[in-house]
Amino acid sequence: MTPLAPGLDFFDLNFVGQPGIIATGLLHGASGVGLIDPGPTTSLPVLRSALSARGFATADIRWILLTHIHLDHAAATGTLLKECPTARVIVHERGAPHLIDPSKLLASATRLYGADMERLWGEILPVPAANVDAVGERARTTVAGHEVHIAWTPGHAWHHVSYYLPAAGIAFVGDTAGICRPSGRVVLPPTPPPDIDLEAWRESTQTILDWNPDVLFLTHFGPQTAPRVHFQDLWKRIDDWSARVHASLSTDGTDEQRAAAFMESITDELARLTSRAEAEAYARAGRFDFSWSGLARYWRKKEVRQ
Repeated sequence: MTPLAPGLDFFDLNFVGQPGIIATGLLHGASGVGLIDPGPTTSLPVLRSALSARGFATADIRWILLTHIHLDHAAATGTLLKECPTARVIVHERGAPHLIDPSKLLASATRLYGADMERLWGEILPVPAANVDAVGERARTTVAGHEVHIAWTPGHAWHHVSYYLPAAGIAFVGDTAGICRPSGRVVLPPTPPPDIDLEAWRESTQTILDWNPDVLFLTHFGPQTAPRVHFQDLWKRIDDWSARVHASLSTDGTDEQRAAAFMESITDELARLTSRAEAEAYARAGRFDFSWSGLARYWRKKEVRQ
């Protein structure tokens, strides 16, 4: 993969043997290495190999920047700190307690993934509180010689933050700009439970665009140019999915049946736009049944408030 800019690179974690699902950002300089979203523990052998290929080791890591604490982004953090015990872990203040004590996070994730927890994510260890640097709505820091602006960007998750490197014009936005496979042909919204808030997400979109980045870097997957067009494509699909899920709540059947029907419909739609193999790759990157559940929860909470 071509480096993003001097001192700025990324690599594919080949999550459970699949390319183009999870990308980790790499910042490096004379003061050490920083990682943005190190991914799950199951991918640590790939992460170590990718660092080694670039002349680094996990012992060189001085910073771990988390966009949020969902397991596909952050599960390896506690285990990784065994190999870089002085590294600073940057995370939003709402997510920090669940890194330090992941019991509630694990209980919630187990409800979603069940018997697949170990296969997908591997070991999930607590992060020592002494290593955690919790941030609020806005912050600035320096990572491996790079100036980094940090902003709270909720919508996908209430503890989500994004990172902007002004010298490179690149915004690392986690899941806030959705999922776009390396083909770059389709932008999909990741909307799993429990935190989806579309109003907050629109505000976060504007927060990112106010930086005026040249490139959006998506954890799923990689750099995307034309940020405004990218977000326009994302919001067309968010609005479409949201309306479809809302309408499905008044149809007959169970939630499991509604989610299954939505998943089948979206997968078939993507297969027509791309290919069946690409549609299935998108489904691995963002479970469509989970997306139904997150939007259903959003609408039900909204109706209760009204």
